[in-house]
Amino acid sequence: MPGFLFGILCAACTHLSANLINDYADSKSGVDWQDRNFYNFFGGSKLIQEKVFSEEFYLRLALFFAALATVFAVLLALAIKNLSVIWFYLIIITLGWLYTQKPLQFSYHRAGEIFIFLLFGPAIVMGAYFIQTGIFPDAKSFILSLPFGFLTCAILFANEVPDYTDDKKAAKFTWVSLTGLKCAFILYAALIACAFFTVWLGITLKYITPVAILSFILIIPAIQAAYILKEYSGDKIRLMTSSKITILIQGLTGIMLIIGVLR
Repeated sequence: MPGFLFGILCAACTHLSANLINDYADSKSGVDWQDRNFYNFFGGSKLIQEKVFSEEFYLRLALFFAALATVFAVLLALAIKNLSVIWFYLIIITLGWLYTQKPLQFSYHRAGEIFIFLLFGPAIVMGAYFIQTGIFPDAKSFILSLPFGFLTCAILFANEVPDYTDDKKAAKFTWVSLTGLKCAFILYAALIACAFFTVWLGITLKYITPVAILSFILIIPAIQAAYILKEYSGDKIRLMTSSKITILIQGLTGIMLIIGVLR
């Protein structure tokens, strides 16, 4: 139980730190200043742009949560008596910061999607499995992590479509720059297809029970989200709906996968 608690707290603080440094870096680069409107799902929180908080405040708070996450990582390592946890944690938080921070800025060079897939798929699922079983690497936890990675990547991609024009002005190039706005829905559909293929793979390999097949009904709203991305690629207000739908798909699919694992 202590290991589970410390793991959750470490992951939460790491996520908060990465999100905060993301807003800080996107403000510094000028991306979040291109459009001052707040859209809930993309374009940043706008709290810096609205002068609610300063860039320095975001940086300090990001550092605070990174330090707090480090404490929980150490406590986790002591709780499960495995110091390798600390090294895994350091790799994860470094990648989380370098997602938007210099010198690498993965999200500015068409690599952010890859690292989001890894961090929100294999890293978090296999990491949780390792904490509870001591086994790493493991084929079962890897396969089970893939739907989470693909669907979280789909959320990111759906959010990148409305940001594309503003990102381009600030020299931030995401996967949308590979397809252009008009064909972005194709890559979105591919991510969704990969997610549900890996759900089917998990069922076929008997890593999860057939109850998870119920998640396939969510392909219907996914088609709707892809249609919105295709027909309204330049309308940020309408594109908020595709973001909402994708978040819903990820959340409900995750619940069904958990039920499938618990049997």
